[in-house]
Amino acid sequence: MTDGAWSATRPGLAPREVATHCPYCALQCGMTLRADGDGVTVHPRQFPTNRGGLCQKGWTAADLLDHPDRLTTPLLRDPATGELRPASWDAALDRIVAGIRTVQDDAGRDAVAVFGGGGLTNEKAYTLGKFARIGLRTRHIDYNGRFCMSSAAAAGMRAFGVDRGLPFPLADLGRADTLLLVGANPAETMPPLVRWLTEQRRAGGRLIVVDPRLTATARQADLHLQPLPGTDLAVANALLHIALTEGWVDQAYVAERTTGFEAVRRSVAAWWPARAEQLSGVPVADLEATARALGTGGRVIILTARGAEQHAKGVDTVTAYVNLALALGLPGRDGSGYGCLTGQGNGQGGREHGQKADQLPGYRKIDDPVAREHVAGVWGVPADELPGPGVPAYQLLDSLGTPDGPRALLVFGSNPVVSAPRAARIERRLRDLDLLVVADLLLSETAALADVVLPTAQWAEEDGTMTNLEGRVLRRRALRPPPPGVRTDLAIIADLAARLAPEQAAATNAAARFPTDPAVVFAELRRASAGGTADYAGITWARIDAADGVHWPCPSEDGPDTPRLFADRFATPDGRARFHPVDHRPAAEEVCDTYPLHFTTGRVLAQYQSGTQTRRVAALRRAAPEAFVELHPDLAVRLGIDDGDPVLVTSRRGELRAPARLSAGIRPDTVFAPFHWAGAGRANSVTNDAVDPISGMPEFKICAVRVEKA
Repeated sequence: MTDGAWSATRPGLAPREVATHCPYCALQCGMTLRADGDGVTVHPRQFPTNRGGLCQKGWTAADLLDHPDRLTTPLLRDPATGELRPASWDAALDRIVAGIRTVQDDAGRDAVAVFGGGGLTNEKAYTLGKFARIGLRTRHIDYNGRFCMSSAAAAGMRAFGVDRGLPFPLADLGRADTLLLVGANPAETMPPLVRWLTEQRRAGGRLIVVDPRLTATARQADLHLQPLPGTDLAVANALLHIALTEGWVDQAYVAERTTGFEAVRRSVAAWWPARAEQLSGVPVADLEATARALGTGGRVIILTARGAEQHAKGVDTVTAYVNLALALGLPGRDGSGYGCLTGQGNGQGGREHGQKADQLPGYRKIDDPVAREHVAGVWGVPADELPGPGVPAYQLLDSLGTPDGPRALLVFGSNPVVSAPRAARIERRLRDLDLLVVADLLLSETAALADVVLPTAQWAEEDGTMTNLEGRVLRRRALRPPPPGVRTDLAIIADLAARLAPEQAAATNAAARFPTDPAVVFAELRRASAGGTADYAGITWARIDAADGVHWPCPSEDGPDTPRLFADRFATPDGRARFHPVDHRPAAEEVCDTYPLHFTTGRVLAQYQSGTQTRRVAALRRAAPEAFVELHPDLAVRLGIDDGDPVLVTSRRGELRAPARLSAGIRPDTVFAPFHWAGAGRANSVTNDAVDPISGMPEFKICAVRVEKA
């Protein structure tokens, strides 16, 4: 038995085997789960994104299903001792509802906020946004995906009129004659993708990587550009300057399919290669070689990721690479284009259907009267009852517990104590709340601060859909029901909605509005997204099962889906893509005598996101047991630091303590730390909370620090 016969919300006999997908990154690799007397085992399966491959995280994904740290009962904080103690579901839900009512009666509906996650299924992300808007009637909802792909999303919307990580199938990477990766390290962040890079190079393609570190991906490249963190925009403008000078711009494409090029042409005229070299440290010869490979290649793809995007100018940086792609005539051309490597498992779908502060399902804007009428009609409420836009994630978190900010927060699928920038400050904000509720499967660092902790089902215990980095909607299938005492997020939200309704009739209506069966929720999501940018109306579970997923937009059950965007037109009113002139500006915080080094962050192969799950898997913990600080041997000599010495990294916001790891692959003026650990090794104690004015993305990837032997 492989699918569909059982779900976590419908009683019955659990299957012994299901075809499903990895719970981690946005590749959403295909796997089969099997249950036998020895527990649950993972088996890779042939699927378009991974073709039978899995990384170490995927192989060990089932290790958490029966982990001793698994939460199986609600926890309530004892006011007398301050400790979290086991409690009944009734007691936990009553405490939450009483706290919400008290806060909203005293300070208004916006005094309660919701914070979601990019790992939630489409059904849960949709329901969470709906619950915030019509259950709590608060404008304050956002999610940790704001820290992931928001800058690329904003750049894509203003250039193409649509935001989809890859507007073409992943397999196109293997056919590219030239592939440019900017701030991307898939060899460690999504290893099965590397087989496409290997295939590309075996076919004679050229791989170019832009990264301040000689990463595992950069080591495979034909050419590695190693700019100073925060100067990717200058590099992009210089590449376009060279393309213009050498006559590699596709003038016919620009004239027929775009607008605004003349302003960009004038703006990049000032970015001659020598100027970019002086600023970024990338030699002129490497800039020219890169531009030549892009400008004279047949099939050319440009990809950006967090290294280019997690900056206070992230939208403009991505826009500079989009400008380059448009000038070369790449988007919409077979085997070519611009794309973004989405990070989290459902980072794409999670923002499409209502977790972002300014969006309604289908990628509709919440301040659009037509969008409000449509979604309100699906939800059965007057449009004027829907709240207006909220604020982006960091602004929301930083306002918690302040006189003008929310006084209660409900967290689903996120751990901001580790993942937010300036994390010590956010931790204090969470402690200042009147009520903090966390729904999670493990006691994360954020859950450990909560007044109420609710145990939730895991990925293998509930059905649903995910949307991967290609815009491919996939089916997640349950292998077994949750353990006794554990509920799904959909059930938790439905219970809260019913209890918040003041009268029995209203409670019954609330229960009907918040179904717990993910199949029913998905059917409603389809109606809510119909006609929107991310249109799922024609996607059904049966259609997904029959075709290895369905790419949005897909407006009709009888019509085609859209694995490739932009073949004929862009999603703008006139069908043309928009150029936008952008210029380099310094990082929000520059080095000085007190803080003379650049600090940047990233991921390692064996850990994932805030590490709540992967730090508890024995094999992954052995592979990557602790945080570290990577620095160049020349810098280490100057500071009197040997490999393995404990070091202290200090910024204006906080400090990080971890062992030194010496590497000639990092710039001598830059230090690096992974962000998966809490406590003394928490990298985000150091990072800057300056944000991009358009996307709200914090500047994770550069700040000024000093380093010393601890």
